[in-house]
Amino acid sequence: MAGDLRFAGYAAIFDRVDRGGDVVRAGAFGDIAAAGVPLLWQHGPGAVIGTVESAREDARGLRVIARVSRSSAAGREAAAALVEGAVDGLSFGYRVKAARGARPRELLALELVEVSVVTHPMQPLARVVKVEG
Repeated sequence: MAGDLRFAGYAAIFDRVDRGGDVVRAGAFGDIAAAGVPLLWQHGPGAVIGTVESAREDARGLRVIARVSRSSAAGREAAAALVEGAVDGLSFGYRVKAARGARPRELLALELVEVSVVTHPMQPLARVVKVEG
C-alpha cells in the first residue's frame, strides 16, 4: 500500500542463548503460516503497526518480511525510527509447544503469535537488516 514501509530481518536467531536464558533451535517454528501474524510496536498488544508478509526459517534463524502501516501514530513512530536507524531490534511472541532443559531452556517447537519491532530485543542479534520506503 502507498505510504507503507517494508523491512526484512531476523526475529529469532538459532542456537544462541538469549537474555532470558532460552535458545531457539532450528525447526522450532515448523511450517509457518505468516498470514494473520500481527506486527507490533514494542510488544504492545494495542499497538498493531502492520502485518508479517512472510516468515520462514533459514540457516540463521526466523527471517521475516513485514509491512509497517503509517496509518496510526504507533505505525508512524515505528516507521520513522526504522528509517532513521534509531530502532532496529526484532522480537517475537510465542507459545511453547515443546522445550527441554532449564538454563538454557531449549525451545524445540513454537507457535508464532506476533512479531515486534523493539528497542531492546531479547536476542541481541535479532535485527532488521533492510528497510524500504
